[in-house]
Amino acid sequence: MRLFYAMTTQELVQQIHEKKSFLCIGLDVDLNKIPPHLLKEEDPIFAFNKAIIDATHHLCVAYKPNTAFYEAYGLKGWKALEKTIVYLNENHPEIFTIADAKRGDIGNTSTMYAKAFFEDLAFDSVTVAPYMGKDSVEPFLAFENKHTIMLALTSNQGAFDFQTKTVEGKQLYKQVLETSKSWKNSENLMYVVGATKAEYFSEIRQIIPNSFLLVPGVGAQGGNLQDVCKYGMNAQVGLLINSSRGIIYASTESDFAQAATEKAKALQQQMKLILEA
Repeated sequence: MRLFYAMTTQELVQQIHEKKSFLCIGLDVDLNKIPPHLLKEEDPIFAFNKAIIDATHHLCVAYKPNTAFYEAYGLKGWKALEKTIVYLNENHPEIFTIADAKRGDIGNTSTMYAKAFFEDLAFDSVTVAPYMGKDSVEPFLAFENKHTIMLALTSNQGAFDFQTKTVEGKQLYKQVLETSKSWKNSENLMYVVGATKAEYFSEIRQIIPNSFLLVPGVGAQGGNLQDVCKYGMNAQVGLLINSSRGIIYASTESDFAQAATEKAKALQQQMKLILEA
């Protein structure tokens, strides 16, 4: 178990105001998309991540590696993920870290998933799927000063298969949100709400007015930052806007880190204007 400092929600809010940013950068590394010269490195995935982090850490408040992009490369990929989170925790402890793993299983299994991401890898948070209910999520919530980010209303087309269906007079995602508030340590919950569902944010805020929302889908998936902020922002900002491909793959040449900086800064400047307004 690595003993790293865990961020509180209030410290995250402080970072947002200090950096004038609520940007989260997704570190979804595909070896087929990174600049070819990095493939000569001993650990191309970590080399890519380190360069992106060094170039953008002053513009964002969170990083979100999607674990599938590491697991796909076996032990080497997992080692690269480990090196990435250690590098972040040692050099930028003020950055909020998210393991985008979408785990969720019966109690004892969820406890082990939580230990993997909260204790062994020392992430601040992990994404979870609530389909199996209370006893699949509460084991994550039991970890002090750690955050569980639960899928609520996602940005993909398949979200309409189940999440927005009406069950006993209420849309399923609303039932999930309301039920989750009754779970033990629910104050440690954050929620995933896709930016492509901006019209739903007002109703979501009526159910969970104070919670942080992790919002993917701005940029490559077509979500609109202004609409998300208009309907989703609360008194503490309460938003982490994620961009992955639009930033990290802004260039596939040797200037990739500089290009990532420019894309991240463009989003950060929009966020600054929104915060100042």
